[in-house]
Amino acid sequence: MGYVSPMPVQEEVIPYLLGENNDVVALAQTGTGKTAAFGLPIIQKIRVEDRAPQSLVLCPTRELCLQIAGDLNDYSKYVEGLKVLPVYGGSSIDSQIRSLKKGVHIIVATPGRLLDLMERKTVSLATVRNVIMDEADEMLNMGFTESINAILADVPEERNTLLFSATMSPEISRIAKKYLHDAKEITIGRKNEGVNSVKHVAYLVHAKDKYAALKRIVDYYPQIYGIIFCRTRKETQEIADKLMQEGYNADSLHGELSQAQRDAVMQKFRIRNLQILVATDVAARGLDVDDLTHIINYGLPDDTESYTHRSGRTGRAGKTGTSIAIINLREKGKMREIERIIGKKFTLGEMPTNKQICEKQLLKVIDDIEKVKVNEEEIADYMPSIYRKLEWLDKEDIIKRMVSLEFNRFLEYYRDREEIEIPKENRGNERNSAGYERRERGSSNDKTKRKAESGFTRIFISLGKADNFYPAQLIDLINKNTQHRVRLGRIDLMRSFSFFEVEEKQTQAVLNGLNNVVFNGRKINVEVAGEESPAKGKNMKRKYDSKKETHKKDKPSREERGYSNARGPKKKDDWMQFFKGKEPDFTEEGWAKRKSKK
Repeated sequence: MGYVSPMPVQEEVIPYLLGENNDVVALAQTGTGKTAAFGLPIIQKIRVEDRAPQSLVLCPTRELCLQIAGDLNDYSKYVEGLKVLPVYGGSSIDSQIRSLKKGVHIIVATPGRLLDLMERKTVSLATVRNVIMDEADEMLNMGFTESINAILADVPEERNTLLFSATMSPEISRIAKKYLHDAKEITIGRKNEGVNSVKHVAYLVHAKDKYAALKRIVDYYPQIYGIIFCRTRKETQEIADKLMQEGYNADSLHGELSQAQRDAVMQKFRIRNLQILVATDVAARGLDVDDLTHIINYGLPDDTESYTHRSGRTGRAGKTGTSIAIINLREKGKMREIERIIGKKFTLGEMPTNKQICEKQLLKVIDDIEKVKVNEEEIADYMPSIYRKLEWLDKEDIIKRMVSLEFNRFLEYYRDREEIEIPKENRGNERNSAGYERRERGSSNDKTKRKAESGFTRIFISLGKADNFYPAQLIDLINKNTQHRVRLGRIDLMRSFSFFEVEEKQTQAVLNGLNNVVFNGRKINVEVAGEESPAKGKNMKRKYDSKKETHKKDKPSREERGYSNARGPKKKDDWMQFFKGKEPDFTEEGWAKRKSKK
């Protein structure tokens, strides 16, 4: 397989797993040779003649399960009769039961499916002597804690247990203390440190420009072979769909795809039929692909560990890679936290200009022409016709036309394209993060009275957070219902309504485009903030006057209620007269009782 000398994690882990009752917590980044570190020693210790489970590997996802099982089969190619069985959900449980009955030596399993087989009494772990928990932190995050408890309860106490994690979180410390005995901690590099061969770059943009920034970055690296990580399944599919519609060689990978779809996408990506994969963190867990050039974070994840796992997928096997984060000002706090944990600083990237992107794409076309393989014999018969067809063109014309054939798409797109505006943290029209947070803490009343920035118009819209209406929905609404690119300013979201700013020259186009548009079944209303329409004012006054007349008509007068002055009757006779009319059984005792209560 091309292995010449052991990698650091293999040098450290293999001797312990070859021994007995040696528990290990290994902190190593993705792509450092972990599978061989536990795979080679457990294969070495297998007694092939004993057809019972002797080693158990637990992992969080189906993809990782298949990946590990495939590697173990490769490692045991010359160990005749050794059986490795991947056990996972989404596949026929009957075929897995049949394989277990025939006898297996190593089980690679996801916790949920293995527990299902245990409850059916179709698998016994009484003979297991080695337990490996790979990506243990992710198994905990996915809620497998109870399943792991139940599984390990059926494994003999006398065993080797190895726990792999990319980072040493408090959760990993707790699981190690609970399941392992006097475990040796092996750290390859420093704790929680990103791979040294990975360069971390951050591009700071406005939230509305994130997709445009993504396109520029992808276009600036025409030879990119990487993964774009998104936070949600919906966002993953939307980004992938946009990229594919615009001609990019991309596809999506997330939990809502069927197993067959996921397998097909991953296979295309592994053999490089796909250049870009848009994925969620969990879906990409088992995707072990070499030579990735870039990881792009479409926004930073909520936890630092997810970022470590993402960036660790590039820069493997001594090669370099780049982890890019597209962030807005409000994510700078997360970025600093990640810097603190991984012990590295992000390089603040400069957004590629139109000219720079076109230059990169032009050079890529030239590189492709230089590297193309020419089949002299196969095209020989066609060359005379081709020469006749092109004889009116000189060499320079032919070169220009060949280059333009591929290059024109980018030239047309970027010719008059506006450059992306970079947020600034100084005072002025741009929001700095501290000022933004301070203003956000202001009252809703402050927001409703706020004036638009110079050159912008502040617009009211009858949708708010209660309608699941956020900046992304506003931008989408504007894009779908206006013909030209609209430049947005401040956006203030309330519970049942919102305000946003647009350039003054685009005000009428936005009002015309959005008024009476239906959003989630509701017809929306937009108007310039602070300008009440005459009809609206009349209607409000009519409602008020109507209520006033009803109030006068239905409510008895003070005199009718027995009051002789503004503060009510003070004399006993006045009260007696009033209550006798209302309460026939009113007595002197009743008056005394009411008076004492008052």
